[in-house]
Amino acid sequence: MLKIKKYAAIDIGSNAMRLLIANIIEQEGKETQFSKSSLVRVPIRLGQDAFTVGAISEENIDRMCDAMKAFSLLMKVHKVEQYKAFATSAMREAYNGKEVTEIIKKKAGVKIEIIDGKKEAAIIASTDLHHLLKTDQTYLFVDVGGGSTEFTLFSNGKMIVSRSFKAGTVRLLNNMVHEIVWDEIEKWIRTHTEEYDEVTLIGSGGNINKLFKMSGKLQEKPLSYIYINSQYAFLNSLTYEQRIAELGLNSDRADVILPATRIYLNAMKWSGARNIYVPKIGLADGIVKAMYYGKI
Repeated sequence: MLKIKKYAAIDIGSNAMRLLIANIIEQEGKETQFSKSSLVRVPIRLGQDAFTVGAISEENIDRMCDAMKAFSLLMKVHKVEQYKAFATSAMREAYNGKEVTEIIKKKAGVKIEIIDGKKEAAIIASTDLHHLLKTDQTYLFVDVGGGSTEFTLFSNGKMIVSRSFKAGTVRLLNNMVHEIVWDEIEKWIRTHTEEYDEVTLIGSGGNINKLFKMSGKLQEKPLSYIYINSQYAFLNSLTYEQRIAELGLNSDRADVILPATRIYLNAMKWSGARNIYVPKIGLADGIVKAMYYGKI
């Protein structure tokens, strides 16, 4: 007998807000299947407020309320049974973050939980990574956001260690990531990967997904360090306007794609990884699965 449930996840990031509506397909004697029914992305760059001024602006509070009202209606139309809304780096650093969640709850009826980097990394790691991980290999999972980057090391099919760093694309655009942070990331990656002969990266985030789409490769094929490096040089040779007009990038993607690529390149260099797999998973996917399995 087939049973279909509908769950939703709202991811309020530093660069954009996303609503994922997922079908959860239960069939007796078979593994539960998760499939995307709808994905809506709204480019409200909260990190620009939080990291430069320290608070979410009145304009962006209004935009967030409108977006949440729309998300709420979409969930109603899709007959979503259960949802969770999580806010990450920008909202946890804005001094009015909690106040903003209360305004949204009052005006849009959506309850938002502000989570720390550790919980964010754990939720992302709870996605279907076990399907990708070969038990005899070592992987460094790298999720690049607007405000922070989460690193998780897996070996022999198990999570070894995880860490969140305040090095995200919006911070980098605003020159807010000091050299000491890069040094900390390099030290952390080298320390935790040095005992392994070979490490492969798994990349998560909108920017690596875009790079992968631009490559034209099949989903199960990895991108090489050489390819990522050449793409970085190519993107860097274009102006912001050219990346929009000639490559068709969204205006809120055309600037952050460069610092994101830099993070992935550094992670590959410091871990010695030659390849990066891009399975199109992120926080929203993790929220749905963590809800279903009762982890959150």
